[in-house]
Amino acid sequence: MTNPEPIYDVAQLGHTELLTPNLDESVAFFTDVYGLYLVGEEPGAAHLRAWNDDVLTSLKLTASDQAGLGHVAWRATSPQALERRVAALEKRGVEGHWHDGDFGHGAAFRYRGPGGHQQEIYFETEKYRPTEETRPHLPNQPQKFDPQGAAAAHIDHINLLVPNVSEASQFQQETLGFKLRERLVPAERDEVGAWLSVMTKAHDLALTREPAPTEGRLHHLAYSVPETSDVIRAADIFMENDVFIEFGPAKHSRTQGFFLYVYEPGGNRIEVFTGGIHIFSPDFETVTWTTEAGGRGTAWGTAVPESFHTHATPTFPATQ
Repeated sequence: MTNPEPIYDVAQLGHTELLTPNLDESVAFFTDVYGLYLVGEEPGAAHLRAWNDDVLTSLKLTASDQAGLGHVAWRATSPQALERRVAALEKRGVEGHWHDGDFGHGAAFRYRGPGGHQQEIYFETEKYRPTEETRPHLPNQPQKFDPQGAAAAHIDHINLLVPNVSEASQFQQETLGFKLRERLVPAERDEVGAWLSVMTKAHDLALTREPAPTEGRLHHLAYSVPETSDVIRAADIFMENDVFIEFGPAKHSRTQGFFLYVYEPGGNRIEVFTGGIHIFSPDFETVTWTTEAGGRGTAWGTAVPESFHTHATPTFPATQ
C-alpha cells in the first residue's frame, strides 16, 4: 500500500480565542501573572501576545456568559496553501464561510470541526514591530526579554475534547495535513487520545475523549517557556499570586513535555509547557499506547487529579 503524500499546507497554531465571564480579571491574569502583553482592546474583547510571538497577537479574550473556546485558528504556509486546504474542506462537505479577518490577521475561512469546535484557517497576519523600548539587542528576536509574571514565551498547543477521537483525528489529518504522532487506545476500548502536529513538534493539537454528553469544549490552552526551570519558577509565581495549581510541575509520558496546569479567572484551564519530543524523520511511525507506561499517568508517576479528567469549559452539570 502506498502511503499518501504528506501535506505541509498548515504551518502552525496561529491564534486562539478564549471566552471568559470575567474579562477584566482574565486580562489581569494573562498579563500580570502569566506574562503576556496587552496589544489591543475593544468593547468586550482584548488581544494579547507572548514576548517571543513574532505576530501581533496570539490570544483573544472575549467577554461571554461562560468560559470556553471561541475559536482556534490554524495559519497556512502560503496563500496558495490556504486555497488548497479550503478546497479540501469543501470537498469533504464541510460548510464554512469566509470573513474579513480580525485584529492582527486577514481573511479567514471559519468552519465547525467534527467535535463541535469553531476552527478557522488563514494566512495573512500582522507581524509584531518592536518599539524603541522593546527593541531586542539581537535582531532575530521579536522583542527584548523583559520578563513579567511567568513570562510565557509563545503559543504552543491546544487540547480539545471530542466525542469521537478517531473521527476528529482523521478529519485533521485528511483535510489539513496533521500528522498523528501518538495515540492512546486502551485494550478493547476505543481511542481516547490523539496527539497531532503540523510540522516537527510533538503536538500542536491534542484530542481527548469528551466525558460528558456534549461537544465543543476546551480542555486546555498551552504556551511554552524555554526551560524546565521556567515551569518551576511559574509555580512559585502562581503560588505568590494565590492561583490554584491543579496539576504539576511534572513530566508527561506522551510528548515528554514538562508541564504545569492552572485555571485562569474565567475558568479555562491553562498550561505552562516546555520541551517535548521533536520529530525529524519524515517516516516517523505513530506511537500507540495501550495503557499508561508502567501503570503511571505521568512519566515519573505523579498522580493525575480527578479534575483533570472531568473539568472542561464550558462546564457541564453532569461533570461537576
